[in-house]
Amino acid sequence: MHIWPGSPYPLGATYDGGGTNFSIFSEVAERIDLCLLSDDGTETRVPLPERNGLTWHGYLPRIAPGQRYGYRVHGPHDPATGRRCNPAKLLLDPYAKAIDGHITWNESLFSYRFDDPDAFNDADSGPNAMTSVVINPFFDWANDRPLRIPYNETIIYEAHVKGMTMRHPDIPEDVRGSYAGIAHPAMIRHFQELGVTAVELMPVHQFVHDSTLADKELSNYWGYNTIGFFAPHNDYACFGTRGEQVMEFKTMVRSLHRAGIEVILDVVYNHTAEGNHLGPTLSFRGIDNQAYYRLVDGDEQHYYDTTGTGNSLNVRHHESLRLIMDSLRYWVTEMHVDGFRFDLASSLAREFHDVDRLSAFFDLVNQDPIVSQVKLIAEPWDVGDGGYQVGGFPPLWTEWNGKYRDTVRDFWRGEPSSLGEFAARFTGSSDLYEADNRRPIASINFVTAHDGFTLADLVSYNDKHNDANGEGNNDGESHNRSWNCGVEGPTDDDDVIALRERQKRNIIATLLLSQGVPMIAHGDELGRTQQGNNNVYCQDNELSWVDWAEARGNDVLTEFVTRLTALRTAHPVFRRQRFFQGRPIAGSNIDDIAWLRPDGQQMTDDDWTGEHTSSLAVFLNGEGIPDRDQLGGRITDDSFLLLINAHHQLSTFTLPDPSYGRGWEIVIDTADPMLANTRRRHPTAASRLRIPARSMAVLQRRY
Repeated sequence: MHIWPGSPYPLGATYDGGGTNFSIFSEVAERIDLCLLSDDGTETRVPLPERNGLTWHGYLPRIAPGQRYGYRVHGPHDPATGRRCNPAKLLLDPYAKAIDGHITWNESLFSYRFDDPDAFNDADSGPNAMTSVVINPFFDWANDRPLRIPYNETIIYEAHVKGMTMRHPDIPEDVRGSYAGIAHPAMIRHFQELGVTAVELMPVHQFVHDSTLADKELSNYWGYNTIGFFAPHNDYACFGTRGEQVMEFKTMVRSLHRAGIEVILDVVYNHTAEGNHLGPTLSFRGIDNQAYYRLVDGDEQHYYDTTGTGNSLNVRHHESLRLIMDSLRYWVTEMHVDGFRFDLASSLAREFHDVDRLSAFFDLVNQDPIVSQVKLIAEPWDVGDGGYQVGGFPPLWTEWNGKYRDTVRDFWRGEPSSLGEFAARFTGSSDLYEADNRRPIASINFVTAHDGFTLADLVSYNDKHNDANGEGNNDGESHNRSWNCGVEGPTDDDDVIALRERQKRNIIATLLLSQGVPMIAHGDELGRTQQGNNNVYCQDNELSWVDWAEARGNDVLTEFVTRLTALRTAHPVFRRQRFFQGRPIAGSNIDDIAWLRPDGQQMTDDDWTGEHTSSLAVFLNGEGIPDRDQLGGRITDDSFLLLINAHHQLSTFTLPDPSYGRGWEIVIDTADPMLANTRRRHPTAASRLRIPARSMAVLQRRY
C-alpha cells in the first residue's frame, strides 16, 4: 500500500476528502505501524514513513471515513524504567475521534502473563481490542453558535445520557439511551418546562467497562474510566459506531442549542482506563508510558496515583498537557459544547506533589483564547494529600461547592450550631471566594449529585444500602448527612411521607434561592429513588435509570421546582452578581440583606451562636442591585422575605416593620406547595404568620 509522507499536524486521523493523514506522538518509539482493519478482521500494517521531532506521520490516499485502524508501537519494554512498548498490542489512537467495538477482557490485552507478572506477553491483542475510526469531519451546523449564557442566569441540570432516556415512554425504544434520546422533543420539552438552562452530561468520552465489574456481570455505568478523550462514547449512539456517533452527538448539541439550552460535559482528564502497573495495554501505556503517566519518583515501574484508579495523567509533561488542551478545544470548536466540569480537578493541578493553582495546566487554560471563554467547573478535590481545595481554584474557574452541600443537608436535618454556616452558604460563600475577587457565581451550589443519595433517598435513609454492588455494602460514602424522617426506607406512614415531601421542597427551595449557580441532579424533581444505594456507578439498570412512570406521582414536586426556577429567573435578587455587603443601599436606610429573628427584630451575635437556633427570617432588598453590564450601574427588583423554620416545632413569625414593606404576598410555601390556603396569602407589616415545623415560606413585597 502506497503511503505519502503526510503532515505531523494535526495529530490523529484527518480526512480531507481525498484521503487521510495519520499522525501520532511517541518519543520512545523506534517504529510505529499503522494497522488498517477490514470488516472481515484482516489487518494490514503500514509503517509510518516520517518522523518529525517526536511525531510519526503518513498520508494514505483513498482512506475514507468509516475506516477502522490502530497502532502497533515498536520500542523498549523495560517496566522497571517506565518503558512499556509492546508491538503485540493493538493500540487506540489517543486522538481518535470515534472508537468502534468493545474490549473483550482477555490475557492478550496485558503485557505480562497472569501466572508470572515478570514474564513478557507477546500474544496479539487485536481480536480483543477496540479500534479507532476515521470520521467525516463535515457537518451542517446551520449557523449554530455557543450560547454563552451568563453564570448568574444559569441553572444546571446534571444528567446521564442513558439513565435519563431509557424508560421514557414518549421516546421510541430504539432511540432510548442515546444522544438522539436526549435530543428528542420529549426530553427537550421537559428541560424547558423545568426551566433549566444547561444540561451537564455525565462522561461521554469513550470509556471502558472495568474487568472487575464485568466479572460480576456489572458495568461502569457512570463512565469515569476514559480511554478516548476525543471520541463520543459509542454505547450512547443509536445510528452506528463507525463515526455515526459523532454526527449524532453534534445533532444533539444543535437541537439543545436551538432550545436555548447549553451543553456542559463532565470530563475525566485526571486518569485513564489503563489502571496501575498491572492494568491492560490499550493505548497510552504502549505508546509512551513515561510521557502520558505520572510515575513514582525513583520507582518508575509504579504509577503515582491521586485519583484512586491506579494512575494519574502526567500533567508535568508537555504532551499530556497538549492532549488535554487539544481535546478541550476540539469539543468546543468541532462539537460546539459550552463548558466542562472537571472530575477530580485537583489532580490536574499537581505539577509537583502539592496542588498548585499556578500550575502549567491552569496557565494554559487561562491563556487559551477558546477554552478560557467557556464554562469551567472544577470538582475541587482528589484523593491525594491536600487535595480538598474548595475555594482554592483560580478566578477563571467555578467550583462544585461541597461545603454548600454539607451545610444545607445539616441545617435541614436539624444539626446543632449550623445556622451561621447556613447563612454563609445561602449568600454565595463569600468566605471562600471574595478574597481573590471572585463573585457568587464561583459557587456551583448542589445538595445532591450523581455521587451519593438522590433527593428522595436523602430524606428516606439514614444509611447506605449498596448490597447490589457486590462489595458487601462497603463501597460508597458512609457519612451522608441524611435523615430518614423516622423510618428507614419505604413506609405507609402518612406523617412520615408528608415530612419527607416537605423536606424535599425545603432543600430544593434553598438550592434555587441561594446566591451562586444552582445544580439539580437528574430525576430529583421527579422523586427518583435508588432504594438507598448511594453509589450506583455500576448499576446500568432500572435501579439507576429515571422511572418516568413513577414521575407521574410526583407532579406536585415537579410543578414546585418549575415555579422556583421561574421565580429565580424572573428576579435578579436571587442571582446577584456581587456579594451582599450587609449595609444600607444608597438612598435607603434598609440594608441589602437583613437577618431577622422570628419576632421581626435584627439578629444579634448571641442569636447566631445559639446551639439550637434553627428559625430565622431573611430580607433580600431588591433595590439597587449591582449590574454587571454597567459600571457602577444598578437595577431594581422586588424585595423578598424568607421565613425559615428548620425546627421540629411550629414557629410564629412577626413580619418586620413597614420600612421593609407594608404589604406582602406568599409566593412559595413548602408546607403548602400548591398555595391552597388563600386566606393567609397577603399578610401585612407586623402581622403574625405561623410557619409549620420544618418548612419555609417566601414572601414577595407588593407595596
